Amino acid sequence: MPRAGRTLLAAALMAVLTPAAATDWRAKASPHLLDQAKSGAPLDVLLVLDGEPVLAYVDPRLPKAARGAAVVAQLQAAGADARAAVVRELAARGAPVRELWIANAVATRLGPADLAAIGALPAVVRIHADRPFRADMPRTESVQPKAAKAIEPSVARVRAPQAWALGARGQGVLVGAQDTGYQWDHPAVRDAYRGWNGSVASHAYHWHGAIRVDIDGGSIPACMPNATSPCDDNGHGTHTLGTVLGDDGGANQIGVAPDAQWIGCRNMDAGTGRPSTYIECFQFFLAPTDANGANPRPDLAPDIITNSWGCPVGPPPAGEDCALASFDATLSALRTAGILVVVAAGNGSPNCGSIATPPAISADVFTVGSTANADVLSSFSLVGPVAVDGSGRLKPDVVAPGSGVRSATPGNSYGIKSGTSMATPNVAGVAALLISANPALRGDVPALEAILRETAQPLNPPGLSCAPYAATDHPNPIYGWGRVDALAAVQRAIAEAPMFRNGFEPAP
Repeated sequence: MPRAGRTLLAAALMAVLTPAAATDWRAKASPHLLDQAKSGAPLDVLLVLDGEPVLAYVDPRLPKAARGAAVVAQLQAAGADARAAVVRELAARGAPVRELWIANAVATRLGPADLAAIGALPAVVRIHADRPFRADMPRTESVQPKAAKAIEPSVARVRAPQAWALGARGQGVLVGAQDTGYQWDHPAVRDAYRGWNGSVASHAYHWHGAIRVDIDGGSIPACMPNATSPCDDNGHGTHTLGTVLGDDGGANQIGVAPDAQWIGCRNMDAGTGRPSTYIECFQFFLAPTDANGANPRPDLAPDIITNSWGCPVGPPPAGEDCALASFDATLSALRTAGILVVVAAGNGSPNCGSIATPPAISADVFTVGSTANADVLSSFSLVGPVAVDGSGRLKPDVVAPGSGVRSATPGNSYGIKSGTSMATPNVAGVAALLISANPALRGDVPALEAILRETAQPLNPPGLSCAPYAATDHPNPIYGWGRVDALAAVQRAIAEAPMFRNGFEPAP
C-alpha cells in the first residue's frame, strides 16, 4: 500500500477507536466486533434500530391470516422513520443495504470510518456482527438412487402411519422450510410444492433466495445468487424437506405428513449462512413476496417453519459471532402471527448446557434433539438446560429419530444422513398432522406446543442428569418431554376439537 494510503487508513482507525469518536457507537457493539474493527477491513454488520412494535395489541382470537396482517403492519410501521434515515445515510456512502423490517434492522458492509459515523446515529441502538459461517453439515452416509423401503423406520417410530389411519395426513397445512435450498421437482416433494399446479411451476410467493452474493467462496456455484427458482447446492435442504412430507406416490414414503404443502427459502450458500440471510427467510415466511421481493402477502404465510441450522455465538472459526439476541424480535413476531417455529438443538458433544446457539435456545421456538430408532439419545445430540443466556431454560422440548434417516437427495435420489437436522423435520411433520386433525389449532402456537410435549413418550436417561434436574425427572434436559408421538398427539387434537386450547373459541 502506498504511504499516503497507509496514512489515511491509520487516520480512519484513530477516528474509529479513540474515545472521543467512539463514545456512542462502541457501546452499541459487541467486544468481538470492536476487535474486528481494529483490522481496518470492511465489516459485515447488522444495525438494529430504534422503534419497537407493540405486538401485545394483536388479538390472538383473530384468524391466523388477519393476525399475520396485523403483525406485518405493526412491524413495517414501527421504526420506519429510523430505517429510512439509516438507509439514506448508507446509500449516500455507497454501502449495500438489506432492509429487514421483521427485526427492525438493516444489514450492510462498512469500513471503519463509515461504521463509526453510521453507528453513532441515534437511530442505531445495537450493532451485531453479520459474519458468514460454514455449518458442519451432516454428510450423506449412503446414496440409494432407486432403493425403496416403503414407510421409513423413522416415520414408523413416531407412529405417523397410525395417525394417518385416523385421517390426519397433513392435508390443508403449509410448511415453510429454510435451508441450503431444495430440488423442488424431486419425485418425493414436487407434488407438495405450492408453486406446482400439476403441469406448470410458478415460484412467486412460494420461493425466495436470501443469498445475494457468493459467500461460500465456491468457484462454480450450483445455485446462483438471487436464485429465482428453487435449487439445492448441498443436499441438506432436500433431505430435511423429504422427512417432513416426502412421498413419491409409490414405495418411497419418507415423510411424516405426506399431504402437507411446502414453500421454501435458501438461507445458506452450500452450507454457509449469516444472521441476515436467516432473518430474511423468516421475513419471507411471515409475508411471502413476489418474484421481485415485493408485494408481501401475509395471508400466504406457512403454519409451521422447519429449521435445521444454527447461528453459533463464538468468534470465528468456531462460530459467526452471532448475538444471543439476534433473532429475538423476529421469533416473537412469528409466534404472535401464529406460526410454529421448529428448530434443531444442534450437533456436537452432548455436555450439560451444550444447547447454546440461537435460535435453539429461544423460548419462542420448539427445539428438537435426536435419538436413534431405539429411543436412545444420539451421540451427537446437544442437551440442556440453556446456560449461555443464564435462563436455565429446559431444552430440548422433545426428541425424534435423527440417526440414520433415509430421505430425498438431489438427483431424484435417496440417501441416509444423521443429525438433529434429521430429527427436526419429523416434529414439524407431526405438528402438521395435528392441524390437519383439528384445524382449530391453526395459528395456536401454545396449544400445538403443549400437545406435542404432553403426548410425547417419556424417556429418562439412566444415571445421566444435568443440574438442577435429577436423572429420574420428567421432563429432563436430555430428552425434554420425550420422543414425539404422532398417534397420541393426533388423538389429543381430535379430542379437543373444535376448541382452542388457550380457551378462546375459534374466530369465524
